[in-house]
Order: sequence, then structure tokens, then C-alpha cells
Amino acid sequence: MTDTAAEAWQRWTEARSAAAGAPHGPLALTGTHWLEPEPAEVPGLPGRWWAEDGAVCAELRAGDGVRIEGEPQESTGRVVLRPDTDRHPQLAVLDGLRLVPIEREGELALRVFDPDAPARAAFAGIAVYPYAPDWAVPAVFTPFEGGAQALLVENADGRARPLTVTGQVAFTLAGQPHTLTVSGDGSAGGRLSGVIADGTSGRDTYRFRFVSLPAPDAQGRTVLDFNRAFLPPCAFADHFVCPFPPPGNRLDVAVEAGERQVVTG
Repeated sequence: MTDTAAEAWQRWTEARSAAAGAPHGPLALTGTHWLEPEPAEVPGLPGRWWAEDGAVCAELRAGDGVRIEGEPQESTGRVVLRPDTDRHPQLAVLDGLRLVPIEREGELALRVFDPDAPARAAFAGIAVYPYAPDWAVPAVFTPFEGGAQALLVENADGRARPLTVTGQVAFTLAGQPHTLTVSGDGSAGGRLSGVIADGTSGRDTYRFRFVSLPAPDAQGRTVLDFNRAFLPPCAFADHFVCPFPPPGNRLDVAVEAGERQVVTG
């Protein structure tokens, strides 16, 4: 016996809340430290850290207590960590902290996740709208004729960065036609994703949300289920880099479906 759509959605919301409150989940992020080619201290961490040849490097001494995850011994001397964009990324740990190298548009940073972060301690769940099947609507994906495009989009940290988009999905809400610009080509079972705002944004919901669509079929047909519109990482911690909606992805209609806000106790 398979779950109904409502039951599957309920399991999804529970999994989302559990992942957000995990010891090293998004609520645990206490800092994203952008690195320069010259070694420098990172607040609260031992050693000196820098960016070099597409990797995050550190110079550590015995007793600093930093080790590469999965290795039993602490790391000393010059340590090189592959970022999250590498096929085989690495991260380091220090006591309960998780140190995650990231790369964004050629820039490298070190993220620090702390299970004792105040935001995690205050977390009381994710507010959601009740499930409503009418918010799951048929959609049709049309790829851009010229292939993927890079749109310069402002990010949550105030900087503009390229957002790779591949086409648009067309759908109807309350009898009115709409389109959204999305990423992903949907080939080989790949999903589509988009960044949206709507009439609830900044009031009843966070200022923007993400959506994900199943891979379209050969005719481009898929489903846009707003019941699974979800909060971006920067809704949980200010230190994440999240893209704002690209032009055309701000819907006039109030989408009263999906995740609304982070709830604190």
C-alpha cells in the first residue's frame, strides 16, 4: 500500500524539520568566512587559513585539535581541503564543530557549523500551510532555444552572482496563466528547480522560497506542487548565500501552500 499524496507530504514536512534541527543542520551555521590567498586567522578557530589552487588550506600545530573527518589523528602542518564543488569534497572537525570548505563562483570560504548555535537551541519547527491538492498543478517545461543562460541575480548577502537557468515552466493558477524561469534540464531523470516569491512573501512567508519539480516527460509535462515550496537555507541562518528570484519569478497571486517560516520557542 502506497502513501496518499497528503501522507507523503506529511512525511516530507517531518523530514524537513528534522533535517533543519540536526546537530550540523542549517540552524547550526555560525559563520561563512571568505578566504584570501594570504593566510589569516578565522575567528574562533586555531591556525591560519587561506585559499590556494581551488582548495581551502590551513597551517595547524599539534594540539590544535583539528582533524579531517574520517581520519583518527589530528591534522598538523599544511592541510589541504577540497571544497563542496569537488567530486570528492572534504571537511574537518574540531570537537563538536564541523568545518566545511565551499566554493562559489571561484571564491573559497570555510563554513563553521556548531551544534550549540543559539538558533538551533531556539528552533521549534517550520510553520507550514495545510496540505491542499489544488496547489499541485500541471506544468509544461520549455527549454531556452539557445541553451542555459546565466542571469545576474542579487543574493541574500547583498552580492550579485550568476544564476544558471535553462528554461521556463508554464502553468495555470485560478484560471490565470503564469510562467517561472527554472534551472535543470530535466534529462536523465533530473529535476527542475526554481526560486520564487509571491503575494505572501515577506508577510506570511519568508521573503522568497524554492520549488522543485519532477523531471518532465518527452512532451515537457511535469507537476508544480506548491505544497512543497520550501524555505531557502538563509531562512535558517544569515550566513548562507541564497539567490533571490530572477526576473519574472515574482507571482502576484498569494501562494498559500508550502513552508511559511522558521518557528522559534
